[in-house]
Amino acid sequence: MPGKNVLIVYAHQEPKSMNGSLKNIAVDVLQKQGCSIIISDLYSMNFNAAATRNDITGELCNPQHFRYGAETMEAFKKGVLCEDILKEQEKVKVADLIIFQFPLYWYSFPAIMKGWIDRVFVQGFAFDFPGCYDTGLLKDKLALLSFTTGGTEEMFSKDGMRGDIRMA
Repeated sequence: MPGKNVLIVYAHQEPKSMNGSLKNIAVDVLQKQGCSIIISDLYSMNFNAAATRNDITGELCNPQHFRYGAETMEAFKKGVLCEDILKEQEKVKVADLIIFQFPLYWYSFPAIMKGWIDRVFVQGFAFDFPGCYDTGLLKDKLALLSFTTGGTEEMFSKDGMRGDIRMA
């Protein structure tokens, strides 16, 4: 991947954690391959995970009935999303590969990462209709989920509590 731009969206509050180690290894390996790395360390950034009216710096389309998806789509088109969202969207724009590094909490992302996805991947920037999935706005980007489970191998096996985690 020489010359590629990599964004690592990292969501763990402890730098010495397994997730922190995996992030550091990814940085080392990718830099040795000639990649440029940008890290969004959501906890150290104190990233605001709450999707609210405050994400829009301009006037709302319908201030009497706030609909986050519709309002942020229009705000994106008008260039009036708040600064922290715009900064993260710029990182996504230049990235060839986006790595999401996180611990699995209740079979999902941590809330801070979910908030990053909700606030950054707004309609018009990350997707639009009918252009979704393989024809979507981010179709030329690669994404990698790298996560720890905090559970035993048996918990995530075929006969485990929730079945094989590798199965869709």
